[in-house]
Amino acid sequence: MKKSKKLLGIVSVLALSLALAGCGPDDSDSGGSKEKASSDNKDYDLLVWEDVEKSAGSKDAIAKFEEEHNVKIKVVEKTYAQQIEDLRLDGPAGTGPDVFTMPSDQIGTAVTEGLLKELNVDDSTKSIYTDVAMQSQIVDGKVYGLPKAVETTVLFYNKDIISEDQLPKTLDEWYDLSKELTDGTNYGFLALFDQIYYAQGVMSGYGGYIFGKDDSGAYNPNDIGLNNEGAIEAAEYIKKFYQDKLFPAGIIGEQGINVLDSLFSEGKAAAVISGPWNVEPYASAGINYGVTELPLLPNGEHMSSFIGVKSYNVSSYSKNPELAEELVKFLANEENSRTRFEATKEVPAVKALAEDPAVTASEVAQAVAIQSQYAELTPNIPAMNQVWKPVDAALQTIATGKAQPKDALNQAVETIKGQIEANNASK
Repeated sequence: MKKSKKLLGIVSVLALSLALAGCGPDDSDSGGSKEKASSDNKDYDLLVWEDVEKSAGSKDAIAKFEEEHNVKIKVVEKTYAQQIEDLRLDGPAGTGPDVFTMPSDQIGTAVTEGLLKELNVDDSTKSIYTDVAMQSQIVDGKVYGLPKAVETTVLFYNKDIISEDQLPKTLDEWYDLSKELTDGTNYGFLALFDQIYYAQGVMSGYGGYIFGKDDSGAYNPNDIGLNNEGAIEAAEYIKKFYQDKLFPAGIIGEQGINVLDSLFSEGKAAAVISGPWNVEPYASAGINYGVTELPLLPNGEHMSSFIGVKSYNVSSYSKNPELAEELVKFLANEENSRTRFEATKEVPAVKALAEDPAVTASEVAQAVAIQSQYAELTPNIPAMNQVWKPVDAALQTIATGKAQPKDALNQAVETIKGQIEANNASK
């Protein structure tokens, strides 16, 4: 990728952070009727599930939508990662939302389960968003949501330990610095490389991949590149951070993320790979931190990362689906995306905001923007659900020295293929 031309796309990708979803006002008048929509004797016409502590970002937009359409909208904050799980039960029970938010890598599964309403989105609306953001909402050529926000991992570093002008630019340089700083209590560079979410950043740079794509650009679940030559070489490289004890044993396994965050928050780590979700916790801990893109790999390639797109989607169980769809479009437009960024600091996916001073003034948004040019979407097909656990288990055996990279990754891919075949056979 060419950094000079990609920066705009990066910031745009960053921009993925602020888009809610919206729908039409009323069956009888799609142009903004003042007629009250049917609400099945409820005291509201639409129920919106928002992220915890994120509803302030859409408060003004929702109030304006209510006034323009003479409707009542109820907003409930609910844990982001739990919303799609709750919809599976609450949707059929009639207590679910009309509009909710979800991670893009779960859209394929949700479509297969019949949980999402297809949206009628024209090309002019699609063109508002970065290509990668919009792509994350499309399954088999159909649109099922609009981008709300984008996240990708970046490098947080402690300015009291290492200044910006001394900052290593390559992973090899971080390795060397870590050998100087690590004493059993304090550490240099830390990352959760025992998890595919983070390790893919190295593996991709060496030519490893999760799923290949067919001629149409769709993911091919039968083409898995997690044990190819490049993936194995990457795993061998990752292994040395553990075998040379530059990573503490505590950051391996389920509690690893808590240990990593604690070490950085206590000023005991010079740098960590994390995401925008840790901006507030690190700031609250009093850490004088900086944020930048991920370092270069030994082969000269940039570390990759996964782009996670948050979206607003309409439940297939909505009693007012047209109104819900119009709300999604309204909340996701340029004006409301800018307002949402200012309130939540989640990076918007609207192209026009890529050079907006409110966005570019944020160090985190800038870092996410730059890193996004080297990042990739988390595959959004159902087969992705079969990838996480086997590969994480393989990486953990590599980190602990219980298996060699080639053997561990071969076993992981064999397990993934078996699970995909079993799922297909059960349909």
